[in-house]
Amino acid sequence: MPESVPVTVVDGDEETTIDVARGTVLRDALLDRGFPVYGSVSRRANCGGRGLCATCTVEVDPAPEPTHWHDAAAVRFGYPRLSCCIEVGEPMTVRLLEKRVWGQVLPRRRGGE
Repeated sequence: MPESVPVTVVDGDEETTIDVARGTVLRDALLDRGFPVYGSVSRRANCGGRGLCATCTVEVDPAPEPTHWHDAAAVRFGYPRLSCCIEVGEPMTVRLLEKRVWGQVLPRRRGGE
């Protein structure tokens, strides 16, 4: 198995592929490369990657099986996944979400709205 895994990061209209060491927590890989996983306030006030504050949400494809209770609930109810609860093991595409003050995700626009 290769030591690094390609992860494609979609941030708005920009798409970047980064190599991430297998087993790295996705949140850490994104933050280490300067990608915004938090909102304006949660950037400074968050749980530090313990899966408690639910502010580091991203969309992941293909989505790995959840290993944390909060992430399992996100899958069950169709919410974005917690980047702090995902270990990079296989190639994936990660869509960063625009967030309001805390971790609240802005609604997606449909059609040409």
